[in-house]
Amino acid sequence: MTLIDRIRKSETRIFKAVFPNTTNHYDTLFGGAAMQLMEEVAFITATRFSRQRMVTVSSDKIDFNKPIPAGTIIELIGTVTKVGNTSIKVRVVIDIEQMYSDHRENAISGQFTFVAIDENKQPVPILR
Repeated sequence: MTLIDRIRKSETRIFKAVFPNTTNHYDTLFGGAAMQLMEEVAFITATRFSRQRMVTVSSDKIDFNKPIPAGTIIELIGTVTKVGNTSIKVRVVIDIEQMYSDHRENAISGQFTFVAIDENKQPVPILR
């Protein structure tokens, strides 16, 4: 399998409904809840790509471009953007989708870095 095929196959998409228990006093998704969902999608993407133990080593810049209101659907999309020797970068975007229309727009984007580790928690090559 080529690197491009592997990247395409590891893309991860998850949909969630934004309910009041995940919103703040402005009726928008808590930033921390959004970051938790993003890290989870990034982890799944990195693991699907490598099929190895992966640990998060950093979250790079996360841009909150638009508030996410309660009563919307969000789609989180994780995509591998860079493959190093032992590390991998995954970009995650969150798009807002209105429940009762076709309107969609980007709300949040961020980058996460993971390292592949062995059973002794030592870094190992991503591509073997």
